[in-house]
Amino acid sequence: MSSSVPPNDNSHDMQRRDFLRTGVATASFMSLAGTILSPGKAQAAEDASTPFDSKTVINIARKLAAEAYKAPAQSLPKILDDLTFDQYRSIQYRSDKALWHGDNLDFDVEFFPRGFLYRPRIEIYEVSGGQASPVPYDPDLFSYADQQLRVSDNLGFAGLRLRYAINTPGVMEEFCVFLGASYFRAISKGQNYGLSARGFANGTGNQKGEEFALFRAFWLEKPQPGVDAVVMHALLDSPSVAGAFTFTIRPGDTTIFDVQSTFFPRKTITEPGISPLTGMFYFDANNRNHVDDWRPAAHDSEALQIWTGSDQQLFRPLNNPVDLQFSAFSDTAPRGFGLMQRRRSFHDFEDLSLNYEKRPSLWIETIGDWGVGAVDLVEIPTPNEVNDNIVSFWRPSAPMKQDNEYTYIYRMFWGWDTPFPTRLARIGATRIGSVTDHTDGRFFSIDFTGAPFESLSPDEKFHLIPQTTAGSIKNVVVEPNPNIKGWRTTFEFYPDDAKSAELSAVLANEQGPVSETWMYRWTP
Repeated sequence: MSSSVPPNDNSHDMQRRDFLRTGVATASFMSLAGTILSPGKAQAAEDASTPFDSKTVINIARKLAAEAYKAPAQSLPKILDDLTFDQYRSIQYRSDKALWHGDNLDFDVEFFPRGFLYRPRIEIYEVSGGQASPVPYDPDLFSYADQQLRVSDNLGFAGLRLRYAINTPGVMEEFCVFLGASYFRAISKGQNYGLSARGFANGTGNQKGEEFALFRAFWLEKPQPGVDAVVMHALLDSPSVAGAFTFTIRPGDTTIFDVQSTFFPRKTITEPGISPLTGMFYFDANNRNHVDDWRPAAHDSEALQIWTGSDQQLFRPLNNPVDLQFSAFSDTAPRGFGLMQRRRSFHDFEDLSLNYEKRPSLWIETIGDWGVGAVDLVEIPTPNEVNDNIVSFWRPSAPMKQDNEYTYIYRMFWGWDTPFPTRLARIGATRIGSVTDHTDGRFFSIDFTGAPFESLSPDEKFHLIPQTTAGSIKNVVVEPNPNIKGWRTTFEFYPDDAKSAELSAVLANEQGPVSETWMYRWTP
């Protein structure tokens, strides 16, 4: 029987946490929908197939954007109207009923039932031989721990999961899920689920509230035997924008998505977010002031990493702040950005069930010139590790105007690290604590590791170049750290009367900087 939870994780708490975190956005999206109307069939009648090519979904999105927004059907039979988490997960898709099961292909597809936090009906089509046909719904595609939950209505699906023999030859395992609003997530070989991506963000971090777009239809291209990539198209919709996506997905040691997205705003969007990434940061050694927990750390991602258009490599450790924090890293034609998990030892987290050291990093490689804008970072306070409280995305400097068309192409790397090598020293850890005998000061310790330290002469010297926008930095120390084959730098920060400060530091030798740039926002 198929499982609806991440591979290598049988924890009930983990299952519930994953569903709740994904479902928060779905619930928010549903609250935005006014009159609930059936959207009509996006591509074909229930019992017919129609021609399909690379422009089909783009044309549907363009036409949809010219019309008033109508939310997809969300009504459910009474018995399913208020499912608990345990009831929802007890409805399991039957693996022997998977799309393409028995077709001798590298992939098959399973589907999620509607209910719990996943109420909208999502239209799903199979594309084969240039024709798109609806994937038929049947209640007997699922098994039911409680037979009362089996109803004969044509309910349709809430989302889908892709399967591939990612860890063991011949054993099909879930490696990618599209479920809830425009959320999706993936893993590479040997990993557990962690952070998610989204199709589009609108108003993230705005006190007026965020609008959540929805992938309301998918088209799955049937792959040829022996082909280790699958192509999927998606129709995005919300009150403000319609959009078309094409995903070319290749699972493996690093799972790669090639993404082409085109957006058609129904109205001018002043706060768009392109390629949004969403994860959880509860605590680590840089911030555990209001956390009482037995573990060293708990997070999907530890830092935002940016490779700027001017070839700077930035590393910004994440925070669980007391108040919502919004940061913008201005740039022109960025080369990439991502939410990264560099901590890869079990002892970094000491959690036998949640395995944070196996969560993927997600790097976005931009393709083409993305122009002027900023990589935005939103950090939201959270009292626990249930909530996704970190969001990052590219925000163009100009609004997306009504009746215009916008295309963004990018590549997503779900894996263990960035896909590119670097000769720069990298941030190994950030630790923060109090300064002894100075309650108003903060002690910073930053470890650097990597290529510059692989072959050092005995007289090699390094120094730290720290900066702050407020307060003062004192007592800077740089010393070898043989335990990590790198260097440790420490300094004391005194904020004085500042309410916040932007700190940065780079390790240098006599020739200049040798490390990526460490950045941090201090708040009381």
